[in-house]
Amino acid sequence: MGREGPVVHLGASLASWISWRLHLPRQLCMTLLGCGVASVIAASFNAPIAGVFFALEVVVGHYALSSFAPIVIASVTGTIISRLYYGDFPAFVVPQNAIVSFLEFPAFVIVGIGAAVVAIVFIKATMAAQDGFARLPWPGWIKPAVAGLVLGAVALEFPHVLGVGYETTDAAIAGQFPLRMLAILLLLKLLVTSLCLGAGFGGGVFSPSLVMGALMGGLIGALATLAAPELSSGAGTYAIVGMGAVAGAVLGAPISTILIIFELTSSFTLTIAVMVGVVVASVITQAVVGRSFFTVQLERRGIRIDGGREITLLKSRKVTEIMESDFETVPIDHPMPMIREKLRQVPNGELFVTGAKGALTGTITLADLSEAAFDTSYDSMLKAGDVLRADPPVLARDANLEDARELLDQSHEDRLAVVDDLDSMVMVGYLRGLDIIDAYNRALMQARAEERGEA
Repeated sequence: MGREGPVVHLGASLASWISWRLHLPRQLCMTLLGCGVASVIAASFNAPIAGVFFALEVVVGHYALSSFAPIVIASVTGTIISRLYYGDFPAFVVPQNAIVSFLEFPAFVIVGIGAAVVAIVFIKATMAAQDGFARLPWPGWIKPAVAGLVLGAVALEFPHVLGVGYETTDAAIAGQFPLRMLAILLLLKLLVTSLCLGAGFGGGVFSPSLVMGALMGGLIGALATLAAPELSSGAGTYAIVGMGAVAGAVLGAPISTILIIFELTSSFTLTIAVMVGVVVASVITQAVVGRSFFTVQLERRGIRIDGGREITLLKSRKVTEIMESDFETVPIDHPMPMIREKLRQVPNGELFVTGAKGALTGTITLADLSEAAFDTSYDSMLKAGDVLRADPPVLARDANLEDARELLDQSHEDRLAVVDDLDSMVMVGYLRGLDIIDAYNRALMQARAEERGEA
């Protein structure tokens, strides 16, 4: 498992705690969160530029100067402290590789395709392992022990699957593994990492992605060298491209991943090859999986972030903040003449029908009455329960505005009833579609203002 995930979590948690203690507004909280993440990434990889762009790309979500400046300072500070303590050494021993021929670039595209396959299989295998362990009727504490038993058994024969994996990555970059060992270690590292993640091990996926990428790239590089030795830059070059490609696809952070490799290698030529591999891998992975490893994990916990900050803003507001309380209700046995009269009086042209204990059972509009709106010959036989539209779309009073927006899109209604809770169905108000749309527009404007540093 990786060390970067826990370190990023610690940096983000520290920043979040400081924001909470100082009662900072949301924009400053997000900026401080980005500062914590940028600092630990920069310190971990000795890569300050990558730390900045990882925080902006993955955490903050925009590049406004109001966030950019403090994040740069935090990243530089983390790098300086790390270098004072450890010295100015890269995270990996990277040989000075150069591209022998631009005819190699089709091979780098193949590395990108291979990286996409590894990333997709890794994400899906991890989710499958989580589902499998969740179905087991075992206590939670024993599941990591079972995965650890499997890991230990594998490591007796192949110890390179253990730990963060930096030594394995260095060996793959240096071309120290034969072809068969590269293939075996790639398969085993993918399977045991997925198993351990699914069982509940603590750790990140950044380092395993780098290890798998280096092994996969080294494997393709070894094959390319066998096929055309005069055109090959060596397995180490392909291993570096594979590192960036798999990590960028798994993390959903292609820009910062490219910059990490650039800072590790200081080679413009090699960075171009990394760019090709990362882009190809990221595009294919997004097309198949639709999102990164992180967003998949969040969605499985019921947290969706694909709508951006405006959706987060809507989720932070309750429907009770904008709901109207001047609604008219009629009992389910209300006679037709009185229904017709009330519909003329209500400003919104809609009545809410209540049944036993005041529970909402339906709505009545002029359109719902159809012919009965003007034909009075059946008034003596019709009650509210005969003409209502049953099972109207409703929201609980603790629902947020994003829930309301989604229900508005699905129901195509002009108004949504708000009830005390979905069990009692006692009505407390209603939302107008225009008010929900207005709240969404305001959230959009606030999100854009945050990006410009105006909020």
